[in-house]
Amino acid sequence: MFRHALRAALLAGGLLAGLSPALAESSRLALVIGQSAYRAVTPLPNPANDANAMAKMLAEAGFDVTRAADLSQRDLNREVGDFAAKIASKGPDTVALVFYAGHGLQIDGENYLVPVDVDPRREADIPLQAVRLNDLLNTLNSVPSRMRILLLDACRNNPFPAINQNAGRGLALVDTKTGAPGTFLSYSTSPGAEAEDGTGANSPYTTALLQAAREPGLPIEQAFKRVRVAVNKVTEGRQTPWDSSSLTEDFRFVVSADASAANAGPRPVVAKRSVDEWKRSLQGKPIEAANEIIVGDGSVEAYEAFVALYTAPPYGPQAREWLDLHNRMAAWNEAVLINTVAAYQGFLASYPDSDLTPTARKLIERLRNRPVVAPVVAAVNAAVPAAAPASPPVVPAAATAGPTCPCSQTPPPARKSETPKRVEEKPARKRDNDPPRRASRTPRRDPGDDVVVYAPPPPTRDYYGPPVRVAPPVSVGIGVGGGYRGGGYGRAPQSYPTRRGYGY
Repeated sequence: MFRHALRAALLAGGLLAGLSPALAESSRLALVIGQSAYRAVTPLPNPANDANAMAKMLAEAGFDVTRAADLSQRDLNREVGDFAAKIASKGPDTVALVFYAGHGLQIDGENYLVPVDVDPRREADIPLQAVRLNDLLNTLNSVPSRMRILLLDACRNNPFPAINQNAGRGLALVDTKTGAPGTFLSYSTSPGAEAEDGTGANSPYTTALLQAAREPGLPIEQAFKRVRVAVNKVTEGRQTPWDSSSLTEDFRFVVSADASAANAGPRPVVAKRSVDEWKRSLQGKPIEAANEIIVGDGSVEAYEAFVALYTAPPYGPQAREWLDLHNRMAAWNEAVLINTVAAYQGFLASYPDSDLTPTARKLIERLRNRPVVAPVVAAVNAAVPAAAPASPPVVPAAATAGPTCPCSQTPPPARKSETPKRVEEKPARKRDNDPPRRASRTPRRDPGDDVVVYAPPPPTRDYYGPPVRVAPPVSVGIGVGGGYRGGGYGRAPQSYPTRRGYGY
């Protein structure tokens, strides 16, 4: 009996030893969303399948998975909020992953995830009915976590006929380096492009991701290099996934025993190669092999070197198209963040006939027609006179014959008043319990009398002479507004900038 107990203990110990790399790592939480049953447009067949397959793979990789399907706007917001609360309960050493499959749109430079109950009649309906991508990112950033991984198979075509003529294609570029460190964001295709739903059980993006993520010990950057190459090949260059990373630590979906130490440590620093270095590296390689290298790398420098060396179809034109699209979306992202008439005019000067031209012109008109509010500082400077000189003011000779203030304070310059008017003023509240004093009533003077008025000496605020109207002190406060739903600049280092400011 003891022998059987010992054997069972050894077996359990072996299983724990095999799982130790995953267990030694921080908590893993995943929210997997599949949006297929759209009500106002044709349903999508694959997002539900993609979500089910990803949920299974992530559970096998040690994630505590929450699955959700066919969510309305209210349900989608609730799931994201509950997921953030779950991250907070697990602690700051948590790896949080969100996978979303379904429709995604960009409206006025903002990216939106599309609930199944959306039925827009105009572009202005999308911000009211959909869920802003930056709100999701900022919600995840609002709770401490080790890293945040967001995978979007959401760049399919715009299915809403009421808005698909003027809205830009695909999703707008998002730079994770402007948000909190420790974020990895992946699109199923390049910003500004559209992804394919696929003819099989899963989309091309999810199919490639499932295969790459299951390889033990493969770092996340290497996994998505393989995803880019695989999707580019299967779609014959029509679709190339894109990602942006601000990760400070390494991550692997499936942790192997020999990679556990590396998975817990900082990411290795990889030097960025220049265009000339890429040219030397690609020189002499067959065009197909060189194309695979630059697609896997995904950097602008690699593509610039490739188009300078190779022009033969199909790879030469495909690389040129990718580079032109990326540069246009980078310029659009900059214009949206600056959000001025000059910024949008500069974009139109460089790209006058793109799918973003209607949006740029609309935003220019919106900026031109908005109410003009004078800057606070300029208004205050115009209202408040220049600071008084350091030397005491000189009292005019005409005022020296008038009554004088018995206080020791240097009297301010006197002025000849107009017809005196009695002003009822509330007495200043004193700190002691003495009743406040009232200004004495004085007989009405003739308009021609010279009256000298002096400012009240602190702290009693007693006035000598006829009551006069005293201008209240001017206090200046300058606040910075903006942000989605009045967010302002709260948590700026951890927020993602948008055309409206830093949302939170």
